[in-house]
Amino acid sequence: MDTEQIVRTFVEYYEDQGHRRITGSTLLPEPGDPVLFTSAGMHPLTPYLEGRPHPLGRRLVNVQRCLRTTDLDEVGDSTHLTVFQMLGTWSLGDYEGPRSLDWAYRLLTEGLGVDPGRLHATVFGGDEQVGPDTESLRLWQERGVPVEPTVDDNWWSNGPVGPCGPDSEIFLWSGDTPPRSTPTGDERWVEVWNHVMMRHRRLDDGRLVPLPQRNVDTGLGLERLAALLQGKSSVFECDVFEPWRRLLPVLWPLDEPWFRVVCDHLRSAVVVVGDGVRPSNTGQGYVLRRLVRRLLTVLWRDDPTRVLGDLPQELITHTLDHFRQDADPGLVRRLLVEEERRFRQLLDRGRNVLARPRFRGPLGEEDFHYLHDTHGLPRELVTSLREGGYPEPGRVGAVRS
Repeated sequence: MDTEQIVRTFVEYYEDQGHRRITGSTLLPEPGDPVLFTSAGMHPLTPYLEGRPHPLGRRLVNVQRCLRTTDLDEVGDSTHLTVFQMLGTWSLGDYEGPRSLDWAYRLLTEGLGVDPGRLHATVFGGDEQVGPDTESLRLWQERGVPVEPTVDDNWWSNGPVGPCGPDSEIFLWSGDTPPRSTPTGDERWVEVWNHVMMRHRRLDDGRLVPLPQRNVDTGLGLERLAALLQGKSSVFECDVFEPWRRLLPVLWPLDEPWFRVVCDHLRSAVVVVGDGVRPSNTGQGYVLRRLVRRLLTVLWRDDPTRVLGDLPQELITHTLDHFRQDADPGLVRRLLVEEERRFRQLLDRGRNVLARPRFRGPLGEEDFHYLHDTHGLPRELVTSLREGGYPEPGRVGAVRS
């Protein structure tokens, strides 16, 4: 089952349960939102989770593209992506958690063909403020699904203050042996679906108060589920990445971990540009700049003559289509190539500045501040240049990234 079939099956199933499909928003949150990018499907729905009536009713379903900067350092493993699609459902004060979990179990096992023996769940075990989630625990026990209570792992919040609540997470076994242990004891249990019983608001002083309504907010990572359903060992092997696996190794031979980083960061950069962000030194633009520079660092490890202008147009178009964006692929390419040019100029300037006698010895905080404020050289770039992390064009060899 490919990703498009999974999306159709998911949306149609919940439409049959009375949910109305809403259009997913861009990666850019509403003005005034403290987050840089939409990192969960619930972000655009926060006013409705807090009590405002939604024009389409109290049962909703959608597909939302998300970006998580917290996962940047995780990229390269088998499950994390910076930009991904989240399948989501919501009860805005309508049904409770057990019904949501029961529908999820039926969709996974009957609609998507998951062997029930590959499932495991976790639930909130209770703390000093909120008791254990006995309703979710009972539902999983009735369905015959192994369940593990935890505390910190099963409490969801959108930050230090705001909507929050206990959650129940659904895991699929990814190992090539019969399932064993529990999600907290074996990393081969892969989390695919989180069901948050969003009933509380955390205040500045840490206290919890009830929300005006008892909600259920769920999120399921599309690419991660696709990889598991397709029997793949990583998200980078599911059908979404077929064009990347076909075209990129021919252009730029890379070891698997570096291939994953380049794929992820290039795709993410394309999607961020497709949503209207432009490179800059602050905010959303800096995240884009960081993505481009990080992928270029990897590309230039073995061959500094590699250029983004060689990227096949098919990969840009495929990515925009997958995330349902109508941006001009030619414009996306030009912006990426221009950012690469700026980065090369910055590196050249950095080499020239660091060649001065003043900077040949150990650098102090005053030196780093001067290099940043006067010459626009970030600390990490200065450190990498001094360690040989960016070879000059024409000098090829194994270098540190």
